[in-house]
Amino acid sequence: MGIRVLEVGQLIAGPFTGCLLGYYGAEVIKVERPGEGDPLRTWRLLDEGTSLWWRSVARNKKCVTANLRTEQGREIVRRLANESDVLIENFRPGSMERWGLGPDELLADNPGLIYARISGYGKDGPYASRPGFASVCEGVGGFRYINGYADRPPVRPNLSMGDTLAAMHAALGILMACISKLKDPEHRGQVIDVAIYEAVFNMLESIVPEYDRLGEVRQPSGSTLTGIVPTNTYLCADDKHVIIGGNGDTIFQRLMRAMGRPEMAEDSRFADNAGRVEHEAELDEAILQWTRSLTADQVLEQLEEAEVPSGPIYSVADMFKDAHFHARGLFETVDVNGRPLTIPAIVPKLSETPGQTIWAGPEVGSHNDEIYGQLLGMSTAEMAALKEEGTI
Repeated sequence: MGIRVLEVGQLIAGPFTGCLLGYYGAEVIKVERPGEGDPLRTWRLLDEGTSLWWRSVARNKKCVTANLRTEQGREIVRRLANESDVLIENFRPGSMERWGLGPDELLADNPGLIYARISGYGKDGPYASRPGFASVCEGVGGFRYINGYADRPPVRPNLSMGDTLAAMHAALGILMACISKLKDPEHRGQVIDVAIYEAVFNMLESIVPEYDRLGEVRQPSGSTLTGIVPTNTYLCADDKHVIIGGNGDTIFQRLMRAMGRPEMAEDSRFADNAGRVEHEAELDEAILQWTRSLTADQVLEQLEEAEVPSGPIYSVADMFKDAHFHARGLFETVDVNGRPLTIPAIVPKLSETPGQTIWAGPEVGSHNDEIYGQLLGMSTAEMAALKEEGTI
């Protein structure tokens, strides 16, 4: 990729942005606090004291340490920013400014710097100073309201979805800023402002115009998709669930015939989506009666033959056993302290410049000598002194 990225964030949104860029060839220098490093190192399941999540999200990164609460540590970050094309941070708004590391200060010294900021609510507005946890921002951004069942509390996915969506938006913004910089005669950088709640809000499809024009507030709908029928999750005879998307007009007809219900395929009430929406309960009950008479494999085999979109619901164990996942190269093996570890590959796939995992997330400060000695030109004695005083 040919760009150097300075990552000074922590936990999920900022680090996943750096992970995406590093996978496709950016040199990513991750700054952590001395000693413990990024808190993500100890989140979720650990192996030999380090999070397995860390080994994936910190892949290909060069990890250095700097104490941002000291002037010497902040000066190190300034010097690194002067040598970088991109800076990523996801601290609470105002933190970088308090440390003298805000975009006004850093772009004054390095006008070409692309400064990507990720926070809960953005850099301005009445909520800007609020702590931005993805769990809360998923609610404010509208996702939690529509996710789940109408008769139960809103449901969260068992993932940090808001953080991941924000990271993807940040990576997209960085790439667009890189293109703009290439076209700018002065090669100027810019500030990218990503809010987690806005990344979630960006996924709401037609919810906003439907409310504005028709006053419609979309409600949670369980495993269905409001206004699109039939598309649902159905229980089979072996207590497994399958997903069936029979919502195209001709697809619906093929589905009904595969179910042995040709009369429903020809019923004028179901000829288009509007009619099927009106009779959603009747259609779902007919499909469920059919799926409950067969095993999941039998249902999927018949629907594949009928060219009806359908599929199982996979756990990670199912993914490991699936030949298609392996054929598509979705698993990569890295070495961690002499032992192999499987981590997920990153998409999209690029034909000419494919990404790759070169090394797993490294230990705290493992690249101090390389970055501080070679990039910043520090002597061994200088680095030893900084380490002794707790700066690195």
